[in-house]
Amino acid sequence: MVKILAVIPARYSSQRLPGKVLLNIGDRPMVQWVYEAAMQCPAFAKVVVATDSDAVADCVQGFGGAVEMTSSTHETGTDRVAEVANRYPDMDVVVNVQGDQPFVTSEMLLKLVQPYLEGESPDMTTLATPLDLETGYQDPNVVKVLCDRNHHALYFSRAPIPYFRNPGTVPVHHHLGLYAFRRDFLANYAALSATPFEQCEALEQLRVLEHGFKIRVCYSEKMVLEVNTAEDLNAAKQLVTSV
Repeated sequence: MVKILAVIPARYSSQRLPGKVLLNIGDRPMVQWVYEAAMQCPAFAKVVVATDSDAVADCVQGFGGAVEMTSSTHETGTDRVAEVANRYPDMDVVVNVQGDQPFVTSEMLLKLVQPYLEGESPDMTTLATPLDLETGYQDPNVVKVLCDRNHHALYFSRAPIPYFRNPGTVPVHHHLGLYAFRRDFLANYAALSATPFEQCEALEQLRVLEHGFKIRVCYSEKMVLEVNTAEDLNAAKQLVTSV
């Protein structure tokens, strides 16, 4: 049976919304929303929060969560996840559950790791949902992913891709920042050098494609709000109060 570790990278010093993982949405901090959703996924053998912040660690321990302290020099959440994964050699798969997605569901996480549960062993997987061409196509905050016929990512971009010279239906989706890795590949990925498209688009998953590896794209019908700005936080609060 495949053993899956879920790691929630929770950085306090976010550039656009400092301390966002500790900000309350309804009656609890954002990191607790993510942790509780991950705990509900039956595929995960263990769930931990990875942080370099004592404030975040105290918060997680306060609601009874597991936490791992990491280096403060990591440039990406994946680097933080990779550090923690090294401490769990018995795990086969490691999932990066972003700490700024308070409305992620256990069903979405299950779809992310479904290939591993079915006996496959892709280097990594990620999740995508149908793209709303009316609202998301031109929005640089909406990351688009183009896929081949075998559901592998061809490219991720903030730009409006593809260009519709001719009308038609094409496999372009709205990318959700959730990732699962074979544990041995994660260690390899963390050692890869940064790449031009990755730096240009500020999308770390492009590093994988530029180095010649594949990313399997899994699909979810549900889109969830990711909290990056104060406006996103207000929208999240409104979603909670309207339920």
